[in-house]
Amino acid sequence: MSAVRRLGVACAVAAFALDQGSKAIVVASPALAAGVEVLPFFNLVRGQNSGVTFGMFGGAPWWVLALLALAIVAALSVWLWRAQNRLVAAALGLLIGGALGNVLDRLRHGAVTDFLDFHLGAYHWPAFNLADAAIVSGVALLLLDGFRAPQEQRQAEPEEG
Repeated sequence: MSAVRRLGVACAVAAFALDQGSKAIVVASPALAAGVEVLPFFNLVRGQNSGVTFGMFGGAPWWVLALLALAIVAALSVWLWRAQNRLVAAALGLLIGGALGNVLDRLRHGAVTDFLDFHLGAYHWPAFNLADAAIVSGVALLLLDGFRAPQEQRQAEPEEG
């Protein structure tokens, strides 16, 4: 396996492990059911999201969302296998690891465990988890790669055999 692919796989494993480890702590902590203020703008609070981003498609059966996510992971895995540089490989690894973390939640609980609650006064951003953070970070890295000049993209760390 090339160094580029290994980086992508390592990012996927790290994102998945950190997500599942943090969720295990959250689920085992009774105090988080009511929420715990960490900072004036940040709480830890256990929640379940039966939908996808911001609760969209919350009425869809959990297994439909899990199958859709697995199909996306399969496509991302093919893309990772063909990745030519470290930035794209890391981004795809974060996307894959985050998606698999949320899929495992759907399989185990029928919904995704969320616990990071940022707010400004009474306005709360929808709660999220480390898998979601990995997915957003992966998308941001792919966007960054897309904004690089084509010359930079061609010269960026070619894949090693």
